[in-house]
Parts: sequence; C-alpha cells; structure tokens
Amino acid sequence: MSKEDRIGQKDTLRKRGVCVVIPTYNNGGTIVDVVDRSLAQCDDVIVVDDGSTDDTPLLLGGRADITLVTLGRNRGKGIALREGFRRAMAMGFTYAVTLDGDGQHYPEDIPLLTEASAAHPGALIVGRRLLEGVQRSKGSAFANRFSNFWFWVQTGCRLPDTQTGFRLYPLKSLRGLSLLTARYEAELMLMVLASWHGVQLVPTPVRVYYPPKEERVSHFRPGPDFARISVLNTVLCLLAVVYGLPLRLGRFVSAAVRTAYVILFFTTTMLLLINPMVWLYVKWRGDYKTPETDRERATADTLRRLICRCARFVALRHGIPGVKFTCEVAEGVAFDRPRVIICNHQSHLDLVCQLIFTPNIVFLTNDWVWRNPFYGFVIRHAEYLPVREGIDALLPKLRSLAERGCSIAVYPEGTRSADGRIGRFHPGAFYIAEQLGLEVLPMYLHGPGLVLPKGAYMLRKGQIRVEVDKPIPQSRLQAMGGVKEQTSALRRHYKEKMRQ
Repeated sequence: MSKEDRIGQKDTLRKRGVCVVIPTYNNGGTIVDVVDRSLAQCDDVIVVDDGSTDDTPLLLGGRADITLVTLGRNRGKGIALREGFRRAMAMGFTYAVTLDGDGQHYPEDIPLLTEASAAHPGALIVGRRLLEGVQRSKGSAFANRFSNFWFWVQTGCRLPDTQTGFRLYPLKSLRGLSLLTARYEAELMLMVLASWHGVQLVPTPVRVYYPPKEERVSHFRPGPDFARISVLNTVLCLLAVVYGLPLRLGRFVSAAVRTAYVILFFTTTMLLLINPMVWLYVKWRGDYKTPETDRERATADTLRRLICRCARFVALRHGIPGVKFTCEVAEGVAFDRPRVIICNHQSHLDLVCQLIFTPNIVFLTNDWVWRNPFYGFVIRHAEYLPVREGIDALLPKLRSLAERGCSIAVYPEGTRSADGRIGRFHPGAFYIAEQLGLEVLPMYLHGPGLVLPKGAYMLRKGQIRVEVDKPIPQSRLQAMGGVKEQTSALRRHYKEKMRQ
C-alpha cells in the first residue's frame, strides 16, 4: 500500500469513527511492535495496560501517539476491554477494532475488518482465523469447537471462530458492559448478548501467528478458565430460554409481519391497480409494438412518469415499515440531460432507490426482470431494455432514447452482491457512454443489501441511503484510458467509496 493510500485509509477510518483497542498484560516483548503496526493502519489507538508488572508501563508511558489507559492491578481481559470501550465511547468513536497485544494478530488485516463493516454497517465483525497449517495445541482446537457449538445453541447462529480476539465492535450496540466477567469468556458473552439484540455477526478471514511454544506468552489457565467458560455457558443457556429466545421470536414475528405487509401492498397494487390501468392506457393509445412513433413514445414517457411517482411514494412518503430512506445529491447535479448512470447492485430494492430522482431513466434489465409477471408488462412498455439482446444490438435504441433526453441506467456488476461488497465490473456501461458520447453519473447505494439481502425472504429494519456523485465527462474518462481501464478505475473508486 502506497503512502497516499495509507493516508486515505486513515482518513476514512477517522471519518467513520473507527479506533483500535489493544488490551495488554505483560506483553513487553511484543506490545511496541503491535502498537506501531496498528498506528500504521489507524491513527487512533487505545492501549489498556491491565496492571502489567514487566516493562510494558515503561515502554508505553512516554508515548504521545496513543491513548493509554492504565489499570492499577491486573483485573482480567474482560475488564480491560470494558475500560477500553468506555474510553473509546467517551472520545466519540463509533467502532472499535480489538486485537491482542501478544502479536498473534496482524494489524495489517485491520482493513479487512473495516471493509466488512462498511459492507455491513452496524454489524459485529468477527475475525475468522486462517488456521490451516498453524500449529496449536489440541486443547485450543477443542476449546474453539466447544465454544462454537454452545454459541450456536444459545443464539441459533453459526460462527466458524468464536474464540478470536480480532474483532470490530459497533460500540453503540454493545450490551451488558457493566455485567462483563473478568477474563476471556467476556468476549463470548459480548457476542451472545449482541446476537440476542439483533446485531448481525459477520465472519471475515484474518491471518494469525502463533510463535513457537517456548516463545509464547499466554495468560490462559486451562483448568480455572475452562471451568469459568463452562459456568458462563450454563448461565447463558438458561438466559437463552427466558430472554434470548423471546427476543429472537419477537424479531422474527416483526419481520414476518413487515414482509407480509409489503408483499400484500405490492401485489395488490400491481395486479389490481397499476397493471389494469397500464393495459387500458396502452390499448387506448394504440397497440404497442415499437417505440418509433410519437404516440408510442408519449405512452412510454407517461409510464416512466408513473413509475417514478410510485417509487417516490414508496421511498419518500409511504415507505417500507422499519426502513428509513435518505438521499444526497452532489451540489450542482441536475437530471436535465441524458447520461449513463452506474450504480452498485445489492438488492431488489435498488431500482426503487434510483427511480426517485427522475422519470427520464431507462434500465437495462436481466431477462427475468423483463418477463416478470408482476411488473414486466409495465417496464416493457416503458422502453426498459433486456441485456440479452447484446449491447451492439441495443445501441440504436439507446441512441434514440438519449436523443429524447433519457438516461441509461446500468449495474456494472451485472448481478446483486451477496455481501454488499463491490464485485467485478463489466465494461458495458462505459462502452455505451463512449459510443453515445455521454457523461457517466455514479450513484452509490448504502443499506439495501442489509434490508433485503440476496437470497433472503424477510425484510429487515434499517436505513437506506442513496448518494449521487458529480458526473464524469468523457474527457476525464478518456484520460483514464480505454474502456477496460475505465472499468477498472471506476471499480477501484467504488470499492474505496463503499469503505467510507
């Protein structure tokens, strides 16, 4: 990573309110290296010295580039984490990345956690240690499997690694800080409580380093600590029945009711109102065959205005229960001229999010959208076009639409992202812009993939934010190189934008 990229990454983390919390106890041989490498990734590092009796206080005491929290005596990792979180919240941070001071975690992997957090705002990101080829004790492997099993029993969620200390916590969603136990089991308790209260837990792969046995510094006491974990699991299983399960059932019922309401509203509106109205209007205006006559073009323009008004009603007035829509448009941007609009693709809700801005927008759609029984009739008569025809075959139609003032909307990824991250871009959008001499207008969607993820059937509560950037003129696109280079450059731009 270049110096400029690293500075940009640090600025992004500060804007998002991300800090690093490092609990440490007698890690004098590794703590300076861990702190320095963490500072290379993030400017805001909080170190909690849990009553160290070695040279740790001397090594950290004079540093002005970190925030040092000193506990008078050794109170355990759980208490150290609690004090670190409290200091982070008092300083105004929104997220805290935690890693151990013994050097087993790679601070260079912090961007992996923050990127996953950007794709899943408000989630607790859990580092999944890549343990293939790593030598560790049989007891450690058993403890992880044991913990994973009981975590599933208590929450109904499966995680591949519940014992890792490399995580990113959404600070405002932390529950039970005042109830945290003193030692290692506190981290399990934090995850269980978060899951019960509806916080999404997202695993992401991270590296791990275990030094040779003779060099390891471990404060884990197999007998006493395993007994404490067993007691905690017993208590959590009891609480799961009387507290966690009712919370989960309540969220399920709420999501089911919300989803059923939206489906009923959508199907009723489309089948009993919109489709009959459009059918009668098309028949009254004349059978629709091609958009070549003024009458047929006027019909398509009218249908696009209808679609735009319906989208605005859903997003800005009626809304989806439990979902808040907001939009941000860059200063000076107006939808008064044709452009190629590109956008990341996360959910079935994406079209609604984009259609609120202007009726003069035509989408290139997949075949199943084109033939959809609920709205396929409407979009076909609104001059939306199926990508199966191929870009070159569509160019004459697209040119005609652009000459009439319509913008062309394309999802460069081609398909919805399963996890909200930016996938591979296809060059079609940039080829169209080049052939038609149009500007490219970037839009960014934040949140649709959380409200209705790919493959999910239940609508979740959340926030959806639509961001419209300034258009990119052809002169600037050409400066990037050919269509292939433009595709790569815009994908990098989107990946960076979605980290913010």
